[in-house]
Amino acid sequence: MNARVAPLRGHGLRPARVALLGTGTVGSAVWARLLGWAGTPHGERLMLVHAANSRFAISNRNGIPADTRELLLRSAPRDSSLDAVGDALSAVGAGARIVIDATASEAVAERHAQWLASGIHVVTACKLGQGALLARWRAIQFARARGGTEYGDSATVGAGLPVLRSLRDLQAGGDRIHAVAGVLSGSLAWLFNHYDGKRPFSSFVRAAREAGYTEPDPRDDLSGEDVRRKLLILARAAGHPLEADAVQVDSLVPPTLAALALGDVDAALPALDAALRERYATAYKNGEKLRFIGRLQAGGLATVGLEALPADHPLAGGAGTDNRVAIWSDRYRGQPLVIQGPGAGADVTAAALLDDALRIARDA
Repeated sequence: MNARVAPLRGHGLRPARVALLGTGTVGSAVWARLLGWAGTPHGERLMLVHAANSRFAISNRNGIPADTRELLLRSAPRDSSLDAVGDALSAVGAGARIVIDATASEAVAERHAQWLASGIHVVTACKLGQGALLARWRAIQFARARGGTEYGDSATVGAGLPVLRSLRDLQAGGDRIHAVAGVLSGSLAWLFNHYDGKRPFSSFVRAAREAGYTEPDPRDDLSGEDVRRKLLILARAAGHPLEADAVQVDSLVPPTLAALALGDVDAALPALDAALRERYATAYKNGEKLRFIGRLQAGGLATVGLEALPADHPLAGGAGTDNRVAIWSDRYRGQPLVIQGPGAGADVTAAALLDDALRIARDA
């Protein structure tokens, strides 16, 4: 039997007006899902009225046909000002207004608080809003309260796995969070799930890059910067409003490799091999597995780096690009709550963004 979709509350049948920022892999997946929802109850809840990237912007108060995306991407560049987003979402008698941020843009993240304060909900996969400067995180919390708006951030950690929601639900139920730790990077999960100590680690890095698991510059992943931002988001959600530089990061990138221009990186990747081979051999001898872990401990101590874990440790399992997060709280003191699933990929990230958007449209 098909489940029925409940009607929108508050705004009757008026759909939420959506501005999609970013048309890369994640933004394109969002657009494709919207196209697939045409004529369905989900599609009737969300009306795409503005779409933009750094090259172009297009608006239509009556809705942008989802199947125009390819035509737009082939068109000549047009003005793409963030100042136009608020106007594009405004309409007399309209339903909720939602910005979906599928970018990795500092400039867009800087606008989150402004939109929230003005009554525009924000749904984002970008970690620069809540995982960067503490002042920006605080501005977002204040703006949400001032504007009576929602900040959909489930896609920022774990690509929509119920990690942030679980932390908040536990605290709402009176539980204190004692510690959080996890494999928070899909690319680093893949690398250490596959690295066998026999072939050079650099060959696995190249394979991960070719498969699209890492950024074009794999140092962005190997440095631990992405994990640091995710851990900041988790720490702040768990009641520890840490400054951005409070996380201790043990990068896998040696200084000589870090200093190179992007074009010289590939040839220099073997600089990773000796140290990783030694760490793998030591862990293997002790019956342990290497995992790149973000860890929040009691008192707010936050660390990011490679750890050798016992084979039966809650974070030692998983496969592929799976994220795996353990939460210790009052009720999960002896044995943590473990959340596991795909932590990377355009489709799961797009689904998480639209889940948040649909929830906001339903509850507005």
